[in-house]
Amino acid sequence: MSGLAMSESGLDLSHHLCSEARVRKPNPMKAIWRLTRRKPNMVSLANGDPHFSLYPLRKMEFEVASVAEEDPVASWRLDSKGPSQLLTSTIDGPCALSLKTGLAYSNGAGLPEAQRAITELTNFYHSPPDHMATLTLGNSDGITKCFRLLGEPGDHFLTDEFAFSSVTNAALPQGINWVPVKMDEGGLIPEELENTMANWKPEQGRKPHVLYTVPCGQNPTGSTLSVERRKKIYALAQRFDLIIVEDDPYYFLQYDNNSEKLSADSPFMPSFLSMDVDGRVMRVDSFSKVMAPGMRLGWITSSAAFYEQLVSYTDSSTQHPHGFGQMLITEMLGAHGWGLGGFDKWVRSLRAEYHRRRDFCLELFEREVGATGFASTNPPEAGMFLWVRVNVEKHPRYRCDMRRGDQDGPQTNVAQLMEELFEHCLDDGLVVMPASIFACPVGPKHSDKENPIEDRLHYLRVTFAGTEDVMREGFSILGRVLKQFFTEVQK
Repeated sequence: MSGLAMSESGLDLSHHLCSEARVRKPNPMKAIWRLTRRKPNMVSLANGDPHFSLYPLRKMEFEVASVAEEDPVASWRLDSKGPSQLLTSTIDGPCALSLKTGLAYSNGAGLPEAQRAITELTNFYHSPPDHMATLTLGNSDGITKCFRLLGEPGDHFLTDEFAFSSVTNAALPQGINWVPVKMDEGGLIPEELENTMANWKPEQGRKPHVLYTVPCGQNPTGSTLSVERRKKIYALAQRFDLIIVEDDPYYFLQYDNNSEKLSADSPFMPSFLSMDVDGRVMRVDSFSKVMAPGMRLGWITSSAAFYEQLVSYTDSSTQHPHGFGQMLITEMLGAHGWGLGGFDKWVRSLRAEYHRRRDFCLELFEREVGATGFASTNPPEAGMFLWVRVNVEKHPRYRCDMRRGDQDGPQTNVAQLMEELFEHCLDDGLVVMPASIFACPVGPKHSDKENPIEDRLHYLRVTFAGTEDVMREGFSILGRVLKQFFTEVQK
């Protein structure tokens, strides 16, 4: 096992694997499948694959946006008959990934052609020194597989104190306990991470060995870790022997807060993966935010050590990702599709569009909501969300003296007032996401008794991913609701 878990740096990370991963055996049929590529034209009487002549498909065509345009996203969005490009996969014709291959059984890493295309894409942006790609059924599948690989019942994982609830909930049935790390406008605070690890007590249980974080456009807060913070966090991961699960679906939606118009060649932030010299980063990517969420295709980039374990787990669980998505991506990134240069042009054009929507959203917010004096927000540096701070302390029924003596629990009634505000929004026809649903689930041993999260739930998450008309109507309602809520007659 230690041989498989040895990174190129010589660092043995096998102790991070859970007991289930240690005893899991490779799927022997999948192992034989890999042997079929030993030489061309192997004669197989082994697998029970339906023969490709029985597939009711002969050709698939994908009409995609043309990246020959100067601003491909604007051309595609504004003109329903705008320039396009046709990608074709045939049963056995000249294409990057044929239907004959793409729709057959594969192994857990994905088809070699698709895996190679994804690897080249990852190298293009991150240049990791010793890592391999494993295809997944989107981000959620990738994240839960990382948790399953690393998590033992009773383990403690670290994460942002406000996090996407479906992800944190996914770890709970495994018996994994969450330990939240405080955040500010710049995201996870390295000093808080250091404080948590340096002051961990044996009675709290096994010391955390995994940090799950969203470094760009964090959901829900919209915060983005600076390069300096990333370096500090990685150094702490080395010091305290942490595995970093880097979930980065908003990586390509990075903005420039110092410029009204985003430059096409503005660089992307260095990722944890690009800094990883130990093989301790497992990066989770997806096409959901830059292509379409219904594609359900993503990938994990990890050291060769964890790659073998991920493939073994996938071969005995979900099996390989669907061939349709693999064919589309392989053709798109291939010589007859967009290629890496075309993909880069598309995502840079896409982030310029989201940058425009973000600025439109911020102008609306200031006019309709900020002007009330009852809420404020900061421009996010990435992603598609605004984290709106509601000035609950201005409400006539706000209280900050709810504790008595040595009593634990919240000092304020922020949670109650925010729940009321949420209900008022619904009554007026507006759906927003309250901070309470993103609060990291935490047990009494790890809760902050001095500054409990219940006193810091004065936030709403809103998105600028929708249309301008939706934003106009939504912020108009929110501003009106806030005025009514804060000027109510005191009961």
